[in-house]
Amino acid sequence: MGQYIIEGGKSLCGSVRIQGAKNSALPILAATVAVGTPCVIHNCPDLSDIDATLKILRSLGCEVHRSVGTVSVDSSRISLNSIDDVLMREMRSSIIFLGALVSATGEAVMTAPGGCDIGLRPIDLHLAAMRKLGIRVAERHGKIRCSCKRVRGNKITLSFPSVGATENIILASVRASGVTTIINAAREPEIVDLAMFLNSCGARISGAGESVIVIEGVERLHSVQYAIMPDRIVAGTYMSAAAVTGSSVIIEDVIPSHLAPVFSCFEQTGCRIEVSGNKLRITAPKKLCAPDTIRTMPYPGFPTDCQAIMTAVASVADGVTLINENIFENRFRHVSELNRMGADIRVYDKVAVVRGVDRLQGACVDATDLRAGAALVIAGLCAEGVTTVNSIHYIDRGYDSLAENLTSLGVSIRRKD
Repeated sequence: MGQYIIEGGKSLCGSVRIQGAKNSALPILAATVAVGTPCVIHNCPDLSDIDATLKILRSLGCEVHRSVGTVSVDSSRISLNSIDDVLMREMRSSIIFLGALVSATGEAVMTAPGGCDIGLRPIDLHLAAMRKLGIRVAERHGKIRCSCKRVRGNKITLSFPSVGATENIILASVRASGVTTIINAAREPEIVDLAMFLNSCGARISGAGESVIVIEGVERLHSVQYAIMPDRIVAGTYMSAAAVTGSSVIIEDVIPSHLAPVFSCFEQTGCRIEVSGNKLRITAPKKLCAPDTIRTMPYPGFPTDCQAIMTAVASVADGVTLINENIFENRFRHVSELNRMGADIRVYDKVAVVRGVDRLQGACVDATDLRAGAALVIAGLCAEGVTTVNSIHYIDRGYDSLAENLTSLGVSIRRKD
């Protein structure tokens, strides 16, 4: 499983470059199935979730080659339209292949996806949308089969701006007959990145990043080379590392507008943020002030993926912070582990009350999911003594070279497998 061993209490100094966004790379790699011709994807991070996605692509008959930061996918010889249950269980994002396979082959067969246990992420929105597009959906013995001769464009109103459902609708309808309109679409930057990739392949998608997206179906798509945008959640993680250690760090290769929802939280803590082009400097005070309230919301609200790391930040800030988790009902699993390190956090249903303490103590803690693991690493950076974070395979799902990057900033962290 592996563990990180962290000696806390060291200041950070230097700069760190942000990897490509995991939550862009996964749907874009799946989208290469719908493209049907060779594509080259640059700035692709080295993550276990990327490994799982490439396994699925190869299992479908795609020719896949990988070098440092680059993945090439030739989906012109797809031989299967079903995904093995073992591969589906490796990650939640595997459901994104549903729309891509239907678009490419007219059929998709798979089981419900697996992944981090952070709460219910039902796929009923995905399946209801497929039906609206004229796709037959059959669920039997845990398997989902979607099929149609050709997808038909339609107007689809989502009851919740689901990122995954929005992506699946885009992928299913990009080569459909007619026009598809998504109302109450997810507005996340990763949706924009997917649409930009597909448009560069010849798709006609407008409105990505807004609540209404229009997809005009096209007959075919063409090959392209495309670079994944930087990961805003990883950028927020390194900002948290600087904040809890009272440090000043330069973070490169970011899109500052993507980080606007988290900037205000860091500024409330007393951190100073200076932006210049695609880089920023965060300078933290010696003692953080507690932000009053953090509410996770769909973009452009505060991202649920940053909730755990901000809980770690608030745990050593002066004052009380209320954290309201509105996206996933099981996303406070890191709290008990932070409390093992001396944090003072109480959870009441969807709200965590964080009372800042003077300092945390090193302890042996367990990562229970990707972002919880990142929060424990952040806590370990400012804790007295040694912190051991177990089950870091969760962290490997979303962070490329985390230990190496932190070491370059002056952190004493080593990986033990």
